[in-house]
Amino acid sequence: MNVGVCYAELDRQLWLRLEVPAESSVEDAIRRSGILQRFPEIDLGSQKVGIFGKIVKLDTAVKEGDRIEIYRPIVADPKTVRRRVVDEDDDD
Repeated sequence: MNVGVCYAELDRQLWLRLEVPAESSVEDAIRRSGILQRFPEIDLGSQKVGIFGKIVKLDTAVKEGDRIEIYRPIVADPKTVRRRVVDEDDDD
């Protein structure tokens, strides 16, 4: 079956299409894609993965046409960023 695996950083991104055997898991597809060799900083033990924007577990079975996404860790806490923006607006 045909699936896609994608990963993006600030300055580069990659979306790979590949054939995987029936009953492959998300982790199987990621490993078969070769993306872990291209982005050695990816840590499947700590980074979240998803299919079409919905977080799933590595052992989730993939279906024909799925887009598997590997998410980067959050660099800034969104609540902190929001607070900072509100505080800056109050200073005006």
